[in-house]
Amino acid sequence: MNAALLTLTLLLGLSSGQYAPQQAGSEPLEPRLEARVQTLGKELRCAVCQGLSIADSPSSMARAQLDKVRELVSAGKSDQEIRDYFIARYGEWVLLQPKAEGFNWLVWLGPVALLLGGGVVIYRQVRRGPEPEAPAESPAPAEPPSPSPDTEDPYLQAVRRELDQ
Repeated sequence: MNAALLTLTLLLGLSSGQYAPQQAGSEPLEPRLEARVQTLGKELRCAVCQGLSIADSPSSMARAQLDKVRELVSAGKSDQEIRDYFIARYGEWVLLQPKAEGFNWLVWLGPVALLLGGGVVIYRQVRRGPEPEAPAESPAPAEPPSPSPDTEDPYLQAVRRELDQ
């Protein structure tokens, strides 16, 4: 019963816009342009939150960045020009999805290579089967042969002579 009430409260709150982040100060554009602003905002990383896009972040810096995107869209800039604007100011780090070129291929292909390597290891272990069991009784180790007097250390020979007396 409590879970149903909580779910209903959250759904009503989201549908009425109570939980939407507040805008920093700029007015939303017409719906077609505002959709472009939100799409671009989802591609750019918030410098404060670092794990969120500027469209999802509640920080004031993200709001200011989203306002800048809104300003550039209303100025007639293309999506790539807006991305380039933010890359020039913050570096390629600002993109939530890095371009698949150069060193960034490691980001894109690294997880796939790790999964394939793990699959190969698992396949080889399963194919090899269980280890054969060791015999229950192991023979007692044989006594090491005593060294001959001519190969023995001279100091050790002297000690043995003293002990024998």
